[in-house]
Amino acid sequence: MDNATGSTTATIDPAEAAHFGALAADWWDPDGSSAMLHKLNPVRLAFIREAIDHHFGADSHGLRPLSGKRALDAGCGAGLLCEPLARLGAHVTGVDAAPENIAAAKEHANAMGLTIDYRQGELAALGLSGFDLVCSLEVIEHVTDKAAFLASLTAALADGGLMILSCPNRTPASRLLLVEAAERLGKVPRGTHDWSQFVTPEELAQLAEEAGLVLGEPKGIAWSPTQGLHLSDDLSLNYIVTARKA
Repeated sequence: MDNATGSTTATIDPAEAAHFGALAADWWDPDGSSAMLHKLNPVRLAFIREAIDHHFGADSHGLRPLSGKRALDAGCGAGLLCEPLARLGAHVTGVDAAPENIAAAKEHANAMGLTIDYRQGELAALGLSGFDLVCSLEVIEHVTDKAAFLASLTAALADGGLMILSCPNRTPASRLLLVEAAERLGKVPRGTHDWSQFVTPEELAQLAEEAGLVLGEPKGIAWSPTQGLHLSDDLSLNYIVTARKA
């Protein structure tokens, strides 16, 4: 919030919202324009599940470790993470900049028999708070004001809650593989990534500190011909990390 004007700091880039909104129709197609997200999602979910069990002391064999808890996915797209979180027992809210994504998310959740609260707009302007789990995966590199966005995530997080963030790292390897090769080979739609907006773990730690957060130890999301996408100690392409209020 801008204290001088009382207005919410804008973090949505209209061009980014339009780009991802245009992909909404086939977001749930594992062979469509979001195919890479479908491959990435199980890797992210493995990290999230372990983090949930550790943070909340949940039974690692339980099917609904988020039962009775509220979860927020900021930058939810068409609900690729929201739906698994709902199946883990959470009362889920998904927020996205693109109205097309929210429409696709609602339609898919209804078809799956899942109750998820989807909202479109600026996160800070929606006045959401008190979430036990706040996730924002592959989003911070697409916003116009990273500090303001992280502040809005922190405001939504309950005291004692868990936040999970992921982002491509700004390295020569990510430029080559995630931008140039991936877009040229059609693995992700052209224009999806602006390498200069990728955030290094050190930069994210600084942003987190300014937002009143403490980061856990980041885990890399790496790729190899034999393993495909997998959790790794190699942070050079992409990483995922927990955060909590300081």
